[in-house]
Amino acid sequence: MLEFEGVNYAYHTPDGETQAVKNLSFAVDDGQFVSVIGPSGCGKTTILSLAAGILSPSYGKVRRASGEAGYMLQRDALFEWRTVEQNIFLPLEVKKKNTPQMRKNALALAEKYGLKDFLKKYPNELSGGMRQRVALIRTLAAQPEILLLDEPFSALDYQTRLKVCDDVQAIIKGEKKTALLVTHDISEAIALSDKVTVLSARPATLVAEHMITFGGNSPKNRRNSPEFAKTFEVLRRELGI
Repeated sequence: MLEFEGVNYAYHTPDGETQAVKNLSFAVDDGQFVSVIGPSGCGKTTILSLAAGILSPSYGKVRRASGEAGYMLQRDALFEWRTVEQNIFLPLEVKKKNTPQMRKNALALAEKYGLKDFLKKYPNELSGGMRQRVALIRTLAAQPEILLLDEPFSALDYQTRLKVCDDVQAIIKGEKKTALLVTHDISEAIALSDKVTVLSARPATLVAEHMITFGGNSPKNRRNSPEFAKTFEVLRRELGI
């Protein structure tokens, strides 16, 4: 679904060149949930921009299956003057997919995941967790092939974050979507992912990859598994913290 092959990327500024990514290779398979973790400032968001096609590699190749990517940001970025329903329809309008059938599909998705009673409400009437659910359904409304998640839970308090993480993972798995998440949170990466990709400090290079096979697909079961603490410690050491 997505492959980085020997990717390099450098930012050019008046002060010179800053290499953000160096010889990076990894893959995200169809239907897989992959998390990328690394030290702060290592270039994780740059990697999402490369995956989305917003940036092009200086060297190397980024291959993505045909079809669109859906981008979910750190903040929910809901338009306060639009209702939940109108926010969900936004990508259909922007991408010229605003057909009766696509709107019907988007509303069915919203109702399936608990938003039926909130469609006529405005974002300021919702909790932080519910806003993130709306943001995810909005991202899914245009039927993207892959979801790119840029620390979408970082603005939430701890208890809300746990609940929303579980909800988002269940929706993504339920819809059989492929997802690439960048996060600085080791626990979050382990709980949500099929695979965790560990990056070095900038310029980002591949340190290790770990398949997460314990606890099934339940983030809660994973957190309660004896393997969780062991995996956390391995990742912590690889990040040098």
